Amino acid sequence: KSSYRAHGRINPYLSSPCHTEMILTEKEQIVPKPEEEVAQKKKISRKKLKKQKLMAQE
Repeated sequence: KSSYRAHGRINPYLSSPCHTEMILTEKEQIVPKPEEEVAQKKKISRKKLKKQKLMAQE
């Protein structure tokens, strides 16, 4: 059996369509706090790194 749709489309007629619903939950985990480093290094931009390399070469 087929179902005739707009613009000449023909699809098979599914006698038992199914809708499923899943509900998921995530278990709570206790995450230990990371040990803080003495002084976190600040990231230097590429431009500044290039400038530093040029200054070091001269």
